Amino acid sequence: MIETISTEKKPIKLWLKDIDSDTLSQAKNLANLPFLFHHVAIMPDAHVGYGMPIGGVAATEGVVIPNAVGVDIGCGVCALQTSLPTLEKGQMKKVLQAVRQTIPLGFQHHKKPQSSGRMPEFANKTSGKDLPVVIREYDSGVLQLGTLGGGNHFIELQQSDDGLLWIMIHSGSRNIGFQVAKHYNQLAAKHNKAHGGIIPGKWQLDYLPQGSEDGQRYLREMDYCVQFAAANRRAMLGRVREILSELEPSVSFSTPFDVAHNYAAIENHFGREVIVHRKGATKASAGEIGLIPGSQGSVSYVVRGLGNPESFSSCSHGAGRKLGRKQAQRELDMKTEVGRLERQGILHSLRHKRDLEEAAGAYKDITEVINNQQDLIEVITTLRPLAVVKG
Repeated sequence: MIETISTEKKPIKLWLKDIDSDTLSQAKNLANLPFLFHHVAIMPDAHVGYGMPIGGVAATEGVVIPNAVGVDIGCGVCALQTSLPTLEKGQMKKVLQAVRQTIPLGFQHHKKPQSSGRMPEFANKTSGKDLPVVIREYDSGVLQLGTLGGGNHFIELQQSDDGLLWIMIHSGSRNIGFQVAKHYNQLAAKHNKAHGGIIPGKWQLDYLPQGSEDGQRYLREMDYCVQFAAANRRAMLGRVREILSELEPSVSFSTPFDVAHNYAAIENHFGREVIVHRKGATKASAGEIGLIPGSQGSVSYVVRGLGNPESFSSCSHGAGRKLGRKQAQRELDMKTEVGRLERQGILHSLRHKRDLEEAAGAYKDITEVINNQQDLIEVITTLRPLAVVKG
């Protein structure tokens, strides 16, 4: 931990030195919530979000805050190691081409429904009353299972410290998670207003009582979206495995790691049962494996958690933005960003001005982010990027 701010109702504990004013303002809003438990933890990759900083961890008593989870519920990373030492550039190009041909990217989805057996089972065994948004969106979810999405989502081939090829995928719950988040944030805003607006609307931190019907439904639907996001990554990972197996039939694969970083969970901290909201933060209990991806063109990490109670056993979820999306388009130079990737021999899809939103220059230095959380995690493996497909 780098600094503790004690000017608000509850302390704010920071794992970064260069927090900007907007992100700090959001952290202070959290620290002044009447139901905030113990302190706010801000991870080293933190930047401003909607309501709560991305890279923030907040525990509450008796309430859940939809915006403290965010709209991409269950977004996270999966990764596995292959037995291949690496691939020739021509082979990697074939892999990327096959990925683009068989995995829908951006706003695209499958034209035919995927097997419902690959969807989380909970939705098939419950009534619409218990999971109203999930049931409503279920058919579109079957079309979106195994699709990447846009923004900072990616499929990447990487090489580990010991020279072996890895697959890493970053994606979330697609539209089904967005619809759940939107529905319950609207209900939370109505609840807050109906009960005297105890949380200023401009904070964008409206809440639902944990024990209320809406609060319980949100937790159930959120949990389904976390499961859906994991199934979505698993489906894409399976397709990339098939592509590699077709190219190199002798290849074998390790058991994959899968880590979500947008969710709320009931946990015990400092002797109390609380709801821990992780928005762009990875759980890092003692011995637990975490995945911290870098930006396009920088290394990623497989880490082991140290279970630090001061972070609610959490760590960063990535490098973290230093430039907003429109700001990156305005300020970054395409030639510089392409040169950064090509000097490293990374196969990429940086072609248009809009692609600069996800260029390495838009993100913080991942090495500094890792160095700022040495009390939260230990690095197991460093993964160097070889080729990347963006949404």
